Amino acid sequence: MSEFVVSARKYRPNKLEDVIGQTIITSTLQNAINNNQIAQSFLFCGPRGVGKTSCARIFAKEINNYSENEVKDFSFNIFELDAASNNSVEDIRNLTEQVRIPPQSGKYKVYIIDEAHMLSTQAFNAFLKTLEEPPPHAKFILATTEKNKIIPTILSRCQIFDFRRISIDDISNHLEYIANQENIIFEKEALNLIANKSDGSLRDALSLFDMLISYSKNEITYNSVVKHLNLLDYEYYFKITDNIEINDLSSNLLIINEILQNGFDGEYFLQGLSSHFRDLLVSKNNDTIFLIEKGSGIKKKYKQKSAKFSSESLIKALDICSDGETKYNLVQNKRLLIEFVLLKIHSINNVEKKNDFLETDTANYKKTVGQKQSVNIQSVSANQKVNGSNETEILIHKKKKIDTEKIAEQKIYPNNLEEKKINTTSNNEGVKIEKLQSKTFSISEQMGKLNKDEDIETNVTKNNTNCHFDVLDLQKCWTTIIDDYKSKQKNNIAIILSSNNPTIKNDNEINIFVNNLSQIELIEDEKYTILNYLKEKLSNTEINLHIEMIKEEQREEIPYTNTDKFNKMIESNPLLNELRLNLGLDPDY
Repeated sequence: MSEFVVSARKYRPNKLEDVIGQTIITSTLQNAINNNQIAQSFLFCGPRGVGKTSCARIFAKEINNYSENEVKDFSFNIFELDAASNNSVEDIRNLTEQVRIPPQSGKYKVYIIDEAHMLSTQAFNAFLKTLEEPPPHAKFILATTEKNKIIPTILSRCQIFDFRRISIDDISNHLEYIANQENIIFEKEALNLIANKSDGSLRDALSLFDMLISYSKNEITYNSVVKHLNLLDYEYYFKITDNIEINDLSSNLLIINEILQNGFDGEYFLQGLSSHFRDLLVSKNNDTIFLIEKGSGIKKKYKQKSAKFSSESLIKALDICSDGETKYNLVQNKRLLIEFVLLKIHSINNVEKKNDFLETDTANYKKTVGQKQSVNIQSVSANQKVNGSNETEILIHKKKKIDTEKIAEQKIYPNNLEEKKINTTSNNEGVKIEKLQSKTFSISEQMGKLNKDEDIETNVTKNNTNCHFDVLDLQKCWTTIIDDYKSKQKNNIAIILSSNNPTIKNDNEINIFVNNLSQIELIEDEKYTILNYLKEKLSNTEINLHIEMIKEEQREEIPYTNTDKFNKMIESNPLLNELRLNLGLDPDY
């Protein structure tokens, strides 16, 4: 029985052109060899499993420029050092001593220092002179996954090559090549899933590949990969979006329950859901669908599903998922957070459907009104023929008058929906238009106007008898209003209302006095609430509120410091000052 060799070693590349996913770097190194422009030191940096050490070994062999008749094993001219265990000044000193000795055969001695960022600062400094001016026969290749930990003086002495993560397509194609070489039965989607899981590392992908071969007995299927690697299948996310489309929240809650019971982390689910909405958004355009790093069959499915959602709704869903990921580690009840994220995404679809209904309803109504107007125009033209031009001029004059009255009403009541309805009750078409307009108000606007408009309508439709009231009646109501605001924890409004007593002007006009513009804004927000209460309690629908700012010379100075408060007290009781002097007291202490 032959010894098993893992795929990462068995299929390690032997030539620069065989290195997967690093075409720019390998072509640059090959041109340097062909043109005999080989630097004294190189730095290969990048994530794990992308071919840094493989390129270093191949490069070290090829720069010796051996012929076919010569011995090809130049391993005794290639020295690999692990900087993680040889990171002291003494280790670097031993290295510099060896560098002086020329190679016994071949042209160069090559030193490959892996995990170079693990060298200590003192070791780096001891290595500087040798790295900058080595003997002609010595070449250095430093490999690291953390370029930021290499000191700048080392970086300035090396040619730097940044290795990139290997694309999913390149990894998948390489796995397919190995599977064909090993006579493994496979599904293309299964290899794509392994490539996705490897996060751009070919070595990790080959390790997963070997493990799955052992698990599934020379047959790799999509279901076996999902089960063995404990991955969330993309079908889960498609089911969730299908339920969002039909507004089936209960089914989605059951799916979340199943996912959590299977042991998946909630944050992992949110990340997958974000990626799913991102892929749906990307697949809406044929020019960007290639950005989805999945198989052609899955890309086609994303293309079909994306047509059922608007770009705006997908962007909102992405924003909600991103917000959920940010808050995930901050909340205690993580399951509730995930369910709330889905609830918010469902609400996006509900709002869109409601808006579509309103737009359709409005369009149908406009069409109906247009038809009625055309009928009216035809009837007017018929009357013109019968009754003559004088009657036509009368009709045109009446129409202009009606239009002018409507415009005036809109100017007088631009934001009061109910008063517009009262003024247009004789016109059935006008009432229908008002109802349609009211549907398009946002929820916040409706909630803000609900109490105001209903109370005004109640007071307007009340009996027309307006009772007279005096200052005492007004003061009683005013005290009740202040107490009500205090009970609602709106102390800022209560303080403003209690600081100055209201006055009656011209029988039905009440003046409220404030100290500054910010107080005016606060009272304006509560004006309708106060006005409706006064109208009801004082039985007078003609009451009006007028807010005035006190002039600066009339404004009473408010004491803030202890000294100011004490001086204010002295004005009402001068004996307090004598008491302070006799006892030797200081108001500030």
